[in-house]
Amino acid sequence: MNEGILALVSAYGPLVAMVIAFYFFLYRPQRAEQKRRDDMLATLHKGNKVVTVGGIYGEILEIKNNVIDLKIADKVVVKVTRSAVSRNITQGKSPQMEPEKEWADEDAAKDE
Repeated sequence: MNEGILALVSAYGPLVAMVIAFYFFLYRPQRAEQKRRDDMLATLHKGNKVVTVGGIYGEILEIKNNVIDLKIADKVVVKVTRSAVSRNITQGKSPQMEPEKEWADEDAAKDE
């Protein structure tokens, strides 16, 4: 009886370990990141400064369904899909978002 269980564990043990590792190292973190992104996209609103997946900085002027009017310069407004937004830079501050400070400084200089 013990030999049968030992043979079963030695045959399927590595497979079970790989499935568990796959879940904890790949699936679960990816699901958490997708939830964070979905929450960020759901909370977008007029006035948010965002970065698109193409690297374009802009300010949201209007949101209709899944289409966002994004102001990227004076008198320049582009339409992008909601899913094209990569980051909402007005939502939170982090050290990796240094370009936001430069961008805000440029806006302040233009306003003066």
